[in-house]
Amino acid sequence: MHRFANPARFLKIARPLTGWLLWPGLLLTLAGCACGLFLTPADYLQGETVRILYIHVPAAWLGMGGWTGIAIAALMQLVWKHPLAAVAGRAIAAPGALFTAICLATGSIWGRPTWGTWWEWDGRMTSMLVLLFLYLGYIALANASARQGQGGVSPVTAIFGLVGAINIPIINRSVVWWNSLHQGPSITLRGSSIDGSLLWPLGLTVLGFSLLFGAIVLMRMRTLLARNRIEARMQRLARG
Repeated sequence: MHRFANPARFLKIARPLTGWLLWPGLLLTLAGCACGLFLTPADYLQGETVRILYIHVPAAWLGMGGWTGIAIAALMQLVWKHPLAAVAGRAIAAPGALFTAICLATGSIWGRPTWGTWWEWDGRMTSMLVLLFLYLGYIALANASARQGQGGVSPVTAIFGLVGAINIPIINRSVVWWNSLHQGPSITLRGSSIDGSLLWPLGLTVLGFSLLFGAIVLMRMRTLLARNRIEARMQRLARG
């Protein structure tokens, strides 16, 4: 993994990879949303509201996946001192927070006609809200360390990223551990409880949004590295 510790070597790969992720991600996302909106049937119980599935599920997946990425970056920063790990953690935080907020918003919109309420303090929804607050706290800590001239995130911020990962299995298992208004796991290793006529566009949107997420992270890493170079140059000029 230290092969890509050099920013110049990383950027040489990240520049073309951004486009390879961005455009297929856009196409798959648009195709999945269009198919889910126009080609799939309405659910026999939930009616047309089931179509929120194609945004809500990828957003939930990327909200949790984003924090998992932050925790991995924090571990690499603290244990292996990887120079790009702090930059990666900071780059993941904003899109992770965005997708978490989208998950909460679409879940609330979906819940109103399905459950009869916009919000319920059950395990799944509450732990997802906690995840959004964790993202906001991480962003605030990372921005504070950047203002202090540390470039990426401080060790304290990295530790926060590791500790916050405790919430990920809580989110995942909340509908199993507690009597939840939220439905149980729909897709497991044993199969899916979602009918095949509704399920297939979900694969397109999950893959599409995941590729878009990767492209956004790479663009933010490139931006942060460029900003760090500019700040380092300005500091050298100021000392000179």
